[in-house]
Amino acid sequence: MLMKKICFVIMGYGKKTDPTLGKTFDLDKTYHNIIKPAVVAAGYECVRGDEVQESGLIDRSMYGLLIYSDLVIADITTFNPNAIYELGVRHAAKPFSTIVMKEKDGNIPFDINHNKTFTYSHMGEDISATEATRCQGALTSLILSIEKSQEVDSPLFQHIQSVKPYVLPEDEYIQLIKELAEKEKLIFALVEQAKVEMAKNNFIEAIKYWKKACDKINNDSYFIQQLALCTYKSKSPSEKIALQDALNIIAQLEPDGRTTNDPETLGITGAIYKRLWLIDNNEIEYLDRAIKYYDKGFAINSDYYTGENYALCLDLKGAYINDDEEKIYCKIEAKKARRKIIDIIDNLRLDEDFLIRSDLKWIYATLANCHLALNNDAEFKENEALFMEKSPLDWELETYNNSKKHIQNLNN
Repeated sequence: MLMKKICFVIMGYGKKTDPTLGKTFDLDKTYHNIIKPAVVAAGYECVRGDEVQESGLIDRSMYGLLIYSDLVIADITTFNPNAIYELGVRHAAKPFSTIVMKEKDGNIPFDINHNKTFTYSHMGEDISATEATRCQGALTSLILSIEKSQEVDSPLFQHIQSVKPYVLPEDEYIQLIKELAEKEKLIFALVEQAKVEMAKNNFIEAIKYWKKACDKINNDSYFIQQLALCTYKSKSPSEKIALQDALNIIAQLEPDGRTTNDPETLGITGAIYKRLWLIDNNEIEYLDRAIKYYDKGFAINSDYYTGENYALCLDLKGAYINDDEEKIYCKIEAKKARRKIIDIIDNLRLDEDFLIRSDLKWIYATLANCHLALNNDAEFKENEALFMEKSPLDWELETYNNSKKHIQNLNN
């Protein structure tokens, strides 16, 4: 599971009038037509201030997210006093990763007019499709650039370089999210609380929050995938029943459909069948289905993680069956898949942003298992150490160790 970074958006809501221009802007159009699509495209979870507030007052949730969020975007169009104040809180807390934006007309308040400001053109009632498309692309590029450079953008930290950024303690953030999740109004909070429960290996509790998220947004593939994942990992009321329940959940995404090309859906379906076979070796059909789904995911997207599971299942089948020719096929195909995975990751390393990828942990885990299976001992140890440096969660470590154990047994 890839953990998304958080972008908190502070701005006015609905139709607001600029006091200097006497012009009214529908700021919801700015959020939905420019900001949110750009933020999502950059790989962030997008949360707007009104989604966490019970009233117009700046409260605990607002302060917490202003400090904790990986990125804050402040649209100061119409000079909403709350947005200006919240921007000041952010600038006092974090030296970088804050974007100020506004509609192109009108003046910028003196205290922040030396900041780089992202501008856009708003017609009042709406934003033109051409301008929305331009701004989405430009804002996404700006977000990625800021993420990479971490250039100081806070006036406070620019002028007083000895000041230390404030860090919100993790336990306080977790409590804040729990409070928001219990209100069951904000999908963001439900998802974050589900992730907190997963990090604690409390999959039964995580299931409750993923179900609530699914109830709020029907047919969201990510929520369904995570619900299926937590269901089979819960092993409740028994491991086999949990796996069958997970199959029923993931079936909503039609993994057997000809148009299904989501490696996560195919990977989870393959994982369920692999686990079914591991608890019932007499049903070779389970293993064949796991191979089918992993193979499809690997073929469609060259997804390295799906590919490693495909190779492992081939090895498991080769060790189980009696047909000598099929044994040879499984062994050769597994070796080819692992060599291809190593080539895929070698190409990924050419990207200058490779070391800040959010899936770096799983890349190292996959490489470690590939090299272990290929008897490349030095490369195995190197990548396993890099995986461990990423502080995997208990369930992530268990997943890695289970694959490692199977490979070691097959190698002996």
